[in-house]
Amino acid sequence: MRLPFFSMFMTSPFEGLQEHAEKVKECGWAFQQAIECHLSEKCKTFEEFRQEVIRLESDADAIKRRIRGHLPKGTLMPVYNFLLFRYLREQDQVIDAVEDALDWISFRPEPGIPAELEKDFVNLADAVIEPIEQLGEMVSEARKYFKNYSEAQRVVIKNIIHTLRQKEHEADKLEDIVKQKVLNMDIDAVTVFHIVRLAEIIGSIADHAENAGDMMRAMVAR
Repeated sequence: MRLPFFSMFMTSPFEGLQEHAEKVKECGWAFQQAIECHLSEKCKTFEEFRQEVIRLESDADAIKRRIRGHLPKGTLMPVYNFLLFRYLREQDQVIDAVEDALDWISFRPEPGIPAELEKDFVNLADAVIEPIEQLGEMVSEARKYFKNYSEAQRVVIKNIIHTLRQKEHEADKLEDIVKQKVLNMDIDAVTVFHIVRLAEIIGSIADHAENAGDMMRAMVAR
């Protein structure tokens, strides 16, 4: 007889995952505001948004350590522990990539993003926001699934995972558009490198969200 996943814990680890996902979501909002600020000549609060992301990343790290440190030994099958930690790692790397992107901008705030690429960067940033928001929803639905193992609930989770994959693919295409354009622009090599690397870091946000989805799919697999 298969025991409900949650019954093996005094406190469900998915409660911590949900709390962590909410921190990631808050980071996504600050990231979006920071990118829009960076693209605006009048905005002077980029550094405030970056510091907010740093604070949220620190909060998320504390939650991550709490999850890892409070799993009762001997209460889970090893595969559950492995997948749970892999999921947490990927979700945490989403917030790390957000912080890395804003740090990278701060290393060379001037001359900024060329005007010809501003719309493309807005599109790329927008493309990675939805996957960030989907993580919290996915964990919420997983909490419901592990209470009753409903097939209908499992389908809901699989649909979210499918959406994460689609969004990652869209982000990849937008990242490629930025790279193709900047590599064919008549600008200095340092700016080209800075823009290409920034596009890659932003794109990696969606990559890690998709990876988290893959880990969740493994956890709900029958």
